[in-house]
Amino acid sequence: MVTVTHHQHHGGVLHWDNALQTAAGLFGAVFLLVGVLGFIPGITTNYGDMTFAGHDSGAELLGIFQVSVLHNIVHLLFGVAGLAMARTLGGARVFLIGGGAIYLVLWIYGLVVDMGADANFVPFNTADNWLHFGLGIAMIAIGLALMPRRGVTGRHTS
Repeated sequence: MVTVTHHQHHGGVLHWDNALQTAAGLFGAVFLLVGVLGFIPGITTNYGDMTFAGHDSGAELLGIFQVSVLHNIVHLLFGVAGLAMARTLGGARVFLIGGGAIYLVLWIYGLVVDMGADANFVPFNTADNWLHFGLGIAMIAIGLALMPRRGVTGRHTS
């Protein structure tokens, strides 16, 4: 039987009690980092062409992924949510599987919306769309693969 408790602090470093919570925390930290990097000129090319929102934002994170102020804020909020939800097993599961589902919806949205239309307000480009697909699949797969298994008795087993 596995006993699951909330994260603990060990010498100022977050420690999660299982692989699912660790994965959710790592995804959250990466989203937070990407959100910050989106506001750094040089890492974000054409920084002066960044708009708050809309398809006409010319800024690209790493010269590849189209970003805007809104897009970066979404990454920051998603990162904070991931770190907060990683504190519990249920929260980590919801973040990974639910967040992965959100990214798959964003992938589909990006495929069907004209990239030059006002509906592309976040904005997305082709690289963003395929990154969203990969993130969605990875988050759901990791969320499912790392869930503690239930034994015949219904209790979590290692």
